[in-house]
This record gives sequence, C-alpha cells and structure tokens, in this order.
Amino acid sequence: MKSITIYCSASTSLEPEYYETAELVGRTLAERGIELVYGGGGIGLMGAVAKSCKSAGGTVTGVITEHLMTMEQGWTGCDELLVVGTMRERKHLMMERAEGFLVLPGGIGTYEEFFEVLVARLLEEHPHPIGILNDRNYFDPLISILEHGIEHRFIARPTLGLMQIGVDPVALIDALVASETVEIDPDRFYPARSG
Repeated sequence: MKSITIYCSASTSLEPEYYETAELVGRTLAERGIELVYGGGGIGLMGAVAKSCKSAGGTVTGVITEHLMTMEQGWTGCDELLVVGTMRERKHLMMERAEGFLVLPGGIGTYEEFFEVLVARLLEEHPHPIGILNDRNYFDPLISILEHGIEHRFIARPTLGLMQIGVDPVALIDALVASETVEIDPDRFYPARSG
C-alpha cells in the first residue's frame, strides 16, 4: 500500500490524548513508507498527523480549499499542497490518491467524508480498505447507528465487513495494509436485494 488518506478533525480544543494518537498515526505511516494524503491543514489532528509524519521522514500530500487557505489553516510543510476551489474537488482528489482510508475522530466534515468513501466502496467506485480508529471510544455512537440500520434492514450486514475498526493505530494501519479486496455481491450488500 503506497498511500493512505486520513480523515480527521482540525479542532485545536481537543483533549491532548487525541493529538498524541494522531502523531502516532503519522509516525507509523512514515515508518511503513506509506504516503499520507490528508486535508492539508496545519492545525488540530490534521496538523498533528501531518507534522509527525513529515518529522519521521514520511511523504505528506495535502489537499485544501482556497477558502480554508485564506483562513490560514493550510500547512506549507507538505511535500505537495494542492489548493482547489471546492470541498467537492478536495474530497475527489483525496479519494483518488488513496490506496486505503483511515478515519480518526472528527466532526461533521469527517463523518461526511467517511460516509462518502463507504458509499463509493459499496458502489465499487474504489476497491480500497477503510479503517475506523475508535480512539477513546469516540466512534461508539457511529457503530451503534450502523448496527441500528442493520437491525432495521436499511443497511446490509456485510457492509460492516468493508470496515476495520480498532483502537490500536499501529495494528489498524498494519491490518489495512494486509487486507484483501472484498468483492461486492449486490445480493449480499444492497438492502433492496438482500432481503
């Protein structure tokens, strides 16, 4: 696996442990020789993961909008910083450049990115693995929502098999690297056909 796209928060007001985990993610990517693709920010978890990856000798590609650059959120320490016009372009490039995806704690933007990449996986727009780092149980409610959707037959249970969920960032990155592509069988993955 040559690259992993990270989705995470740009907040600067989180508990310190979240930043420490993000830094570990960045270092681990560098140690594994995996390029970091991320939202281009220099603050919050985005800044922590990017700066730690770069400091450990890794390659960092940021993708950010012009609007966010004007808010001084871009990090010019990236090996490549792509500035685009819209969030739609940003998300497209981040998905296009990935060979895997890892979701760290974040807000509504992170949730949107996660669901977009999951839907794209279901629709076979990409074949790449998706990881959720459930740092300090942050994503427990998300997991409950997915289970709720399965229970009420809005989501097919095999969908959960498209995600790897873990609390250890190093083990989760290694699991993404080692994962094999899951074939999408519409009769199993699409609720309208799976019954």
